[in-house]
Amino acid sequence: MKPIFRLFVLSLSLLIAVSATTPAQGIEDNQYRIGPKDLLTVSVFNVPDLNTTVRVGENGEITLPLLGAVTVSGMTRIELEKHLKTLLEKKYLRNPQVTIFIKEYQSKMVSVIGAVVKPGNYEVVGRTTLLEVISQAGGLASGQDPDRVVLIRKSEAGENESQVVDLNRLMMEGVTELNLELRPGDIVNIPVAQHLDIYVFGQVKSPGHLRIRQRGQITLLQAIAQAGGFLDRARKGAVTVTRQENGAEVKYKVNVKRILKGKEADFVLQGNDIVHVSESAL
Repeated sequence: MKPIFRLFVLSLSLLIAVSATTPAQGIEDNQYRIGPKDLLTVSVFNVPDLNTTVRVGENGEITLPLLGAVTVSGMTRIELEKHLKTLLEKKYLRNPQVTIFIKEYQSKMVSVIGAVVKPGNYEVVGRTTLLEVISQAGGLASGQDPDRVVLIRKSEAGENESQVVDLNRLMMEGVTELNLELRPGDIVNIPVAQHLDIYVFGQVKSPGHLRIRQRGQITLLQAIAQAGGFLDRARKGAVTVTRQENGAEVKYKVNVKRILKGKEADFVLQGNDIVHVSESAL
């Protein structure tokens, strides 16, 4: 294959690839329905006095020269152009050429908070998914290892509803049905990892400091398990938990034997608790 022809084929292949992955300009814009806080530029050909930039009010209206208040919420860009053309034709102009440009899409925003690089508000224009908006927010923050996303959205009754998405299954396993399509007003919360510092000493296999990721309550059995479990000579019936309460040291005696048998509830630990497993006399 000649070099020039090979270069032509390569260029054509790249052009096809880009065309296949890039949506046609204007399709999403034409489908977008205008809402409160959007910023619109209105232009009327050859009538510069009617050209204006205006923000949609909370009531869904804009105020224009000659026309006054006009309801625009819920219309697409093309629908609004036709609507304004009709209004101007009725009283003022013959065959006006109206052009609408949506300068800011403020009404169709989602909020991304938590363990991302750039928390903030992001536009939802056309179909936008959970992974797409996480990518727009810069991806997951360094040093974080979140395991879930909490999607919060308003119900039809106006109440907040939440849905938890397993982030590992979504991002690592590629479970596509978890890549939810977002709606305007959604809040995407990727909880920042919280940890408790617990100290376990005595008759356990790996005594020392434990930094345990908090997913709900951290219990005594969980801490002992992370410390490698009991040694053979551990005195399970009298484990001591020491903590600071109101500036004073308080000690709790916990019978782990009864917990293991289901006769007592597991003991809930707090940050900086010190667990000591003493050695049995036998």
